[in-house]
Amino acid sequence: MIDDPRENQAQYVKNRRALLGGSEPELRRAALDIAEAGIAAADPGVAVRREVRISGNRLTVCGRVLDLSGERRVFIIGAGKATYPVAEALDDLLGERIHAGLVVCKRGQEGALAHMELLLASHPVPDASSLAAAERTVKLLRQVRPGDVVLACFTGGSSSLFVQPAAGISLGDLATTTQVLLTCGANIHEINNVRKHFSTIKGGRLARMLPKGACLINLTVSDVIGDDLAYITDPTVPDHSTFADARTVLDRYDLWQRLPASVTTHIRRAAPEDESVRAEGLAHLDRSDFLLVKANEACFSAARAAARRGFTPLVLSTFFEGESSLLGRNFAAIAREVAQSGHPVAAPCALIGGGETVVTTNGFGAMGRGGPNQEFTVGAALELAGTKGIVALGLDTDGTDGPTDYAGAIADGRTVAVARANGVSLRAALRDHDVSTALAAIGHHVVTGSTGTNVNDLKLVIVGAGAQL
Repeated sequence: MIDDPRENQAQYVKNRRALLGGSEPELRRAALDIAEAGIAAADPGVAVRREVRISGNRLTVCGRVLDLSGERRVFIIGAGKATYPVAEALDDLLGERIHAGLVVCKRGQEGALAHMELLLASHPVPDASSLAAAERTVKLLRQVRPGDVVLACFTGGSSSLFVQPAAGISLGDLATTTQVLLTCGANIHEINNVRKHFSTIKGGRLARMLPKGACLINLTVSDVIGDDLAYITDPTVPDHSTFADARTVLDRYDLWQRLPASVTTHIRRAAPEDESVRAEGLAHLDRSDFLLVKANEACFSAARAAARRGFTPLVLSTFFEGESSLLGRNFAAIAREVAQSGHPVAAPCALIGGGETVVTTNGFGAMGRGGPNQEFTVGAALELAGTKGIVALGLDTDGTDGPTDYAGAIADGRTVAVARANGVSLRAALRDHDVSTALAAIGHHVVTGSTGTNVNDLKLVIVGAGAQL
């Protein structure tokens, strides 16, 4: 959609054409157009080119002016699913002024940077490449001298792409812990409260390694409800979570027996000096933090795009959490009420929401392939069965919904019938968390490739003027 490797673009065009070949083609086209507009507005590369300028020895970053004269050097580091466009823009803008740089992106985000190195690592579960990326970044930062400028581009996804566990915790134990946390029903704040507390680089620890007097500029993109930097670019900003918070999460989701002993022992027995870094721990740095794109940008931009197309937009919330399929049912229920009574808004309209919903498996029973936006759409499809003039779309703005190659899915009142005709049970797919298989079988999956951004998910239900129950 946004990122323009030709293969990604061709794949998306082919998929979009197929999606418009079923029922409700005009409403499907409207939903896809609106979603595309939302994602385009969240492009961090565009934001960098708007906010960063260099003229002679003067570097301006989001209004802050830095003097690069003398022996002052510029370093660039970062990791995340929205990091590549930021790094690419900085590479173009600063060119030879970059002394050294290294950024880490998700596999599938292949690109070329002329003045810094690009590494690819694993997401959503870390692997050896994630560990190597962190180790090489730490080594690079040992070159930084007082007065040097470090531009840090950590964005959502860095928690997996960039890891260094505490002593005694293996990479395998870290991966197992990540997998359990991602499927236990915890929200991102709770997940990161745990992950920060068995790491040597998260929770501000990476920034603490920089020498006194270094200038640290954080440029980030939010995929976290409320835009709390401690949960977006956490290696390079102060933290406010504690080991007690981590223990609370393990209690709440009954995880003590499900996580590796090395992790639980570390969290139980942590010493005060192992705590994540508070603001005073980074007082030796000249630090500025800039949010390039807010988490809700895709949602509100989609709302403006809907209005331009003649659909009254209603942003229900950008703070949605909880079980994805249930939220899909709730969106569909509101759409049904709109079709019947014109409440809470008259058709034609676009119901829009964002946030970070989850898929809870608890590690029990059968489990296939899927993601929260696909489960949102299947949940909506079950509620919309038999209706006309209503289309639901759930989309992960980075282009990969959960551990799949699909960005999300689209559905309407015919989806359940189409699935049944193809021998597919959507209810069983939800039960087994195997919605990707079901959606692919009926051609309702959305494929975009990497979009180049990573803000909160986009949930969208379009209700046409002639919608019927």
